[in-house]
Parts: sequence; C-alpha cells; structure tokens
Amino acid sequence: MLRVAVVGSGPSGCYTAQNLVERHPDVHVDVLDRLPAPFGLVRYGVAPDHEKIKSLQGGLRTVLEHDRVRFLGGVGVGGPDGVPVERLRELYHAVVYCVGAAAGRPLGIPGEELPGSWSASEFVSWYSAHPDAADEGFLRDVRSAVVIGVGNVAVDVTRMLMRGAAELHGTDMPQAALEMLAGGGVGAVTMAGRRGPTQARFTTKELRELGRLPGVGVSVDTAELALDPGFVDLAALPAARRRNAEVLRDWAAVSPPDTGRTISLRFFLRPVQVLEADGRVGGVRFERTEPDGRGGVRGTGVFEDVPAQLVLRSVGYRGMPPQGLPSDPETGMVPHLAGRVLSDGVPVPGAYVAGWIKRGPTGVIGSNRSCAKETVTSLLEDAPALESREVPGDPLPGLRAAGADPVAWPGWLAIERAEAELGASLGRNPVKLSDWEALWAAARSE
Repeated sequence: MLRVAVVGSGPSGCYTAQNLVERHPDVHVDVLDRLPAPFGLVRYGVAPDHEKIKSLQGGLRTVLEHDRVRFLGGVGVGGPDGVPVERLRELYHAVVYCVGAAAGRPLGIPGEELPGSWSASEFVSWYSAHPDAADEGFLRDVRSAVVIGVGNVAVDVTRMLMRGAAELHGTDMPQAALEMLAGGGVGAVTMAGRRGPTQARFTTKELRELGRLPGVGVSVDTAELALDPGFVDLAALPAARRRNAEVLRDWAAVSPPDTGRTISLRFFLRPVQVLEADGRVGGVRFERTEPDGRGGVRGTGVFEDVPAQLVLRSVGYRGMPPQGLPSDPETGMVPHLAGRVLSDGVPVPGAYVAGWIKRGPTGVIGSNRSCAKETVTSLLEDAPALESREVPGDPLPGLRAAGADPVAWPGWLAIERAEAELGASLGRNPVKLSDWEALWAAARSE
C-alpha cells in the first residue's frame, strides 16, 4: 500500500488526489488542510457572486468522498504550530505540497504601510469569510477607493466595492461584510494599471460585468486608449485582447450615466506613493507612463494625485511554503523538476509540489489538472522506491502526537449544517462562518 499526504485541499490538492487514486490501485491519500473547511481558494478566493465557479466545489467534493481519500482539516504543516515537514515525511511514503501562493505582492513605494492600504488578497479574505481575516474596518469612512492592478482579481474587488444589497443577499458572504459592502458609502473606484489597455490581464467576461452593475457608471479615458499602440489596428490583436479593447472603446465613446457612483478604468499610470491624510490613506500619487517602443513603459515625469481612503493592491502573488521546504527567496516558489522538490538541484526523496507553489500564480482553476498530472506521474515513477520504506499503518495517531487535532469529513459536514442554519436565521442561503471559534465549535459538535 502506498500512503500519500496531500497538503492543501484546493483544486490542485484535489486534482492530485484524484490522479493518484485513478492511476494507482492501492494508494491511500490523506488530504490535509490547515483550515477545518476544504476547497481552498474555491471557497475562500472566488468572488461570492460567481456562483458558477463556486459550483466547482461539487467536483472537488466527489474527490474528497472517495473511499481511498481522507480529508483531515485543522492540520497545519510547518511553522511553530504545525506538524514539522520532517515528521510528515516519516508518516507517509510521499508528501505532495499544494499550498498555493496567496500572499499579495507589495508595491514597494512610500506610504504603502498606512492604515487603509491593503493587498487585494486581504480584502478578498475578509468578504470571503477566511477565519484569519479580521474585520479591519476596510470600508469605514471610505468614499473613494483606488485599486492598483488590471487583472481579474482587481476587477473582482472593484465589482464587490460597487455591489448592492440585492446582488449580495443571495451569496454566502458573512452578514457583517454584506452590510458594510451594501451600505453604499463608496461612490468612486479608480482601477489603474501602469501599462496600456491591450496589455491588461483581465478577461472580457469579467470586464463586462463592471458595465452591468445597477446604478454604476463606467468611465474610460479616450486619450489613454489612443496612447496604446495596439489601438491603431484592433483587428491585428489576439482575440482576447481585441475583445477587451472593443469593450473599453465602446465605454469610452459614451459618457457614463450621472448616478453618483462611478468606476474609472485608468491606464499608463504607475503608483509612486500612497499619500497620507490624518494619519491614514488619503490618496495615491501616480506617474504618467508612456510606451517605450519595446513592449514596456517608461516614466514621463508627469504626476497625478487620485484621492482615496482605501487602496487595494492587486499586482501579483508570492508563495508561502511550509517551513522546512526549499524555496526561492523572491517568489516563494518551491524549486522542482516535474514536480519533484529540489534542494540544491537534487530531488528530495518523497517530496513533491503541485499548483501555484510549483508553477507560480498563473492559469485558471482548470490549469491545475495538467499540473497535478505531471506531479503524480513523477511520484508514481518513484513509487517502487518510496514503498520500500516502512511507514505507520495509519498516520492519524502520529499526526495527533505531533500536536494536530484533525477534523475529519463528518466534522466538515457539521460546519456545512451550521452555515445552513445561520443563513436560515438571517433569511438567506447558507452563510459562511467567519471565525476560528465558530468553525471549531461547529466541527466538534459532530
């Protein structure tokens, strides 16, 4: 029997477990997660109003209910409170780390540390009910916000800032976050990128959603579009970029309705300083950029200040691997060869990676399938050597001895029931429990 631990129960972890049980007739997989709830970023990162994407939990659920897969939540790995990587290696023939890359990258500019300046991932965690995300008063006294970045996460947080109560009521968002977001205090959001619109990373589907928000106008500067060389001939652009450009061009051609609530999409603006007002964020100073003729941009020495009481940066992510794994100090990614963890260029026996911690924060949820398949192929090639080492018949006592208090699948089902009951008491669909105490209480009620 081959015993494998998969660390992380998001898409990459579940697809890894699925590959293993489909391709090896006598493998038993424990899927470990620091949280007592499974599904990773599908539960805690996908926007609450994107029900179609969140429905992917159904497929992940099927994997975790397989008779040779066991979900063990509440099991941290590495760090002062987690099971040491070395101990995990003793309990399993192989360990696959699928821990993602959820830490937001800093801008590295003055004022970034001011109250009211956050990574977009911190904001997403708050309205997605991640138990590590306390209510930091994100929207208290906020009239305008600046979102730095032009990818899908930037579009998500911009949209959520402008959503109304009617659209949020049917989601699983925590009640406190719903009430704060639906309060209507934010009247203007500026989403800014340092390069041109044809280089933006958002998808057309996400972009168009901004134009469908009730009572919200979208503003695009025609001069900024004209500055982009790609707008000279839209037909020459790749299809995805062309569709984005066409949407932006159509918005720029008309004045936004006078609704009092506006999203401004800005380009060729590079943030150089977060401005202070009364001890907290007061705005962002941008330097105007221009195309450098080589596909990049250069500064022009012309500056513009955009007032805001909230700044959300969405400029990429870095990995945070468990303590004890080798990693790149800049990106946080774990070095690997086809999924085999490398230390000083040499494979670490029985250690593997899949997902963002392996390849970086790229691709969509489905990209994790091929990524997991490559890693599992490497692991199964190594299986004869891995199985020659003796491990405990059941790793559970060893995990408990190392300080873990695992939440098995029935505990997760109890959390689901508690969330359904909470939603019913609020006249809503299931509402996620948003703090550690509530999650643990529900899990232990089973």
